[in-house]
Amino acid sequence: MPRHQPRSRYTAYDGGPDPLAPPVDIAEALDAIGEDVMAGYSPERALREFLRRGGQQQRGLDDLARRIAEKRRELTQRHQLDGTLQEVRELLDHAVLSERGQLARDIDMDDGERALRELTLDNLPPSTAAAVNELSSYDWQSRDAREDYERIKDLLGRELLDQRFAGMKQALENATDEDRAAINEMLTDLNELLGKHQQGIDSEQDFADFMDKHGEFFPENPQNVDELIDALAQRAAAAQRMMNSMTSEQRAELMALAGQAFGSPTLMQQLAQLDANLQALRPGEDWGGSERFDGEQGLGLGDGTGVLQDLADLDALAEQLAQSYDGARLDDIDLDKLTEQLGRDAAVDARTLQRLEQALRDSGYLKRTSDGSLKLSPKAMRQLGKALLKDVATRMSSRQGQRDLRRAGAAGEMSGATREWQFGDTEPWDVTRTITNAVRRTVADHGFPAVWQQSASESTDDLRFGSKPQPSAHPIRIQVADVEVSETEARTQAAVALLVDTSFSMAMDGRWVPMKRTALALHTLVRSRFRGDALQLIGFGRHAQVMDIEELTGLDAMWDKGTNLHHALLLANRFFRKHPSAQPVLLIVTDGEPTSHLEPDGEVYFEYPPHPLTVAYSVRELDNSGRLGAQTTFFRLGSDPGLARFVDSMARRVDGRVVAPELDDLGAAVVGSYLGSRAPAGLGEHYGDWFGGRGYWVE
Repeated sequence: MPRHQPRSRYTAYDGGPDPLAPPVDIAEALDAIGEDVMAGYSPERALREFLRRGGQQQRGLDDLARRIAEKRRELTQRHQLDGTLQEVRELLDHAVLSERGQLARDIDMDDGERALRELTLDNLPPSTAAAVNELSSYDWQSRDAREDYERIKDLLGRELLDQRFAGMKQALENATDEDRAAINEMLTDLNELLGKHQQGIDSEQDFADFMDKHGEFFPENPQNVDELIDALAQRAAAAQRMMNSMTSEQRAELMALAGQAFGSPTLMQQLAQLDANLQALRPGEDWGGSERFDGEQGLGLGDGTGVLQDLADLDALAEQLAQSYDGARLDDIDLDKLTEQLGRDAAVDARTLQRLEQALRDSGYLKRTSDGSLKLSPKAMRQLGKALLKDVATRMSSRQGQRDLRRAGAAGEMSGATREWQFGDTEPWDVTRTITNAVRRTVADHGFPAVWQQSASESTDDLRFGSKPQPSAHPIRIQVADVEVSETEARTQAAVALLVDTSFSMAMDGRWVPMKRTALALHTLVRSRFRGDALQLIGFGRHAQVMDIEELTGLDAMWDKGTNLHHALLLANRFFRKHPSAQPVLLIVTDGEPTSHLEPDGEVYFEYPPHPLTVAYSVRELDNSGRLGAQTTFFRLGSDPGLARFVDSMARRVDGRVVAPELDDLGAAVVGSYLGSRAPAGLGEHYGDWFGGRGYWVE
């Protein structure tokens, strides 16, 4: 290698999102959003709630906001704004003490002069600013005292500059007269540039010339005059807020001391003009705010201004993290400021949340409606249903005697025979016979396919896989005519009516979301595994209505009293009659006795306790379901004795079942009942064993 080849240096990647970062996993977010939507939240609010809470391995906006609030509280409770006054007082006391010592040691001094000087020192006013001003013309005898007093003027100048230009206090330490002259020249040129900009007569060349001459004073490296003004105005506004936060005595002291900065009033005049220019150019900055500081650690003017800037940044970040304003997006979060205030880890968390929000919006799981609101897309409903169905499968497989949902009743038992695929078939392919048909057709039409070659020394039946194909060979392509499916034992098509109670008590007693989860799980199972079956979802409260799955899962809690089982059964029987060749399956989820029914004129009648006529109407429609051959299962929620007696008697009338599941097992109970009704002959007892298992009572 060349001797002088430059070495490579590696640092942390800081060019935006990590290009090597794995894609965000939106499965957990989608589950949480679906849960909140089923609980009555809008999808937009559900998305915001997840981003606010975060996930199991992902901190959310609330955690970042908490850390912002903690840092803000720590800054205000640790600091006080009298640091410069304390430092000036200490220098003044040290100067006076050194001067007294020098007067006592100077034996050659005239006694009258000594007495006069001591009288001046003894009668200094208690105000620090007044004492400093009174000593401005004092002829110091002690060199140390004179140096301390000069340091006061130097400190005041550096602090006042540090208020407007961060880091100036340290940069001007031990500054020479030439350094101070350069500062004065920069301020003069700056005010001239701002004045021209305010009048609209400046040019890009004016800014370029200014930066060429004074760029060393601006480490932020602004690219144009507006960026320069923004940076200066934010700092100057923070300095003004710091002054506003002081007590009136502290402000008066500092204003009186300011004239001593660098021993000349010129600096203060230039800074006052700078503040006036900046306020005129950026009136929207917070020039009138203030903070309350309760700590003991004193802050100088520059450091205090920096703390006020930090507080402003923290407040801005808190507002961005709250996302409470119209059109709020996580892209609004200033990651640079977040890194500066809370560290790189916090910025990584925020960036991950940004990517997660964008992934959810771009994935097709959330779609924008015509009115601008978000809703769960059919794709999201399918994904959520799969997750719920997986949970149901886990619960069912944990119970003795259960089968895998992927196989249970999906197409009947295999008969061992195959047949040509026809449109509408859902049976599994016989892969071996399908590939064989394709190979035979290809050989018959074109000779040996591309993946085979006959050796000259081998028979036609001795084929070698993977040999170099002959130029005339053709690839294997499966056509529809090649496909064969495995025949299964015949199974009866089902017409399934799921009746879910949407009355007041379901919402009040925490059964609203489990009911929706159950409906979505069953809907997903039927649509994905039993496409030949018909499913109707019927919600019944004060009255009943047929709902599609999106309408049911997005249904807000119903606070109208009434349980109209009569109306729900009317709709279910109408559905069964539309499918005369299908096996009717009636699944009823309820937590209360029927308390309303439909009158002959179509009006709803409600009475509690249940009116005998309401019960009679419900019984009559249930009998009609029985005459249609419906296999009926009641899922009784709660432990109300009256409900238990009513459901027991209703189930006996139609030779049905009663299941009393825990809320967490409601989905497994309903899906298991459906699978039991769909099983081939002899398998129903298999599911019956499950219903008699742990956690269920079966009639």
